[in-house]
Amino acid sequence: MNNTQKNRLVWALATAASILTITNVQAEAPAAAEKPVYGEYKDWRVLGVSHRLDKQFVRAILGNHTAITAAQSGKTMPWPDGTIIAKLSWKEQTHSNWPQAVVPGEFVGAEAMIKDSKKFPETGGWGFGHWEGKTLVMNDKEKSATCFACHTPMKDHDYVYTTPVFQ
Repeated sequence: MNNTQKNRLVWALATAASILTITNVQAEAPAAAEKPVYGEYKDWRVLGVSHRLDKQFVRAILGNHTAITAAQSGKTMPWPDGTIIAKLSWKEQTHSNWPQAVVPGEFVGAEAMIKDSKKFPETGGWGFGHWEGKTLVMNDKEKSATCFACHTPMKDHDYVYTTPVFQ
């Protein structure tokens, strides 16, 4: 992939993430009683975007208020307890009217990292989970160990791959 293609991909991903954020901000918020314990990720702001080549996924990485505040102030080393990072994934597809553009296709799922250094000391202070509808389901110990193993190379970045767009 040459630099022009990379620049176009970054632009397309950033545009898609912005549209997702704008669309969700305009959506009617559900009643407070319907909110799951860890919040509804669709209300959160974009921390970053990524394109996972091995799985051919386009991703928007969102953060709750704690994550956004930490990212805006540059206080992510380490991320503060209470941070929740949501990773929304779609299968990549080529834009029907712009074949050079990779855009989100079929929705794959939403995963989460929850920072609580007291509750999750064995996984660097992070809990791992996924959303089933509006409910954030925490992964069991075995699945969390698998997630943590993947994030171990990022130990010097508090186990987080995402570089916030605010920096």
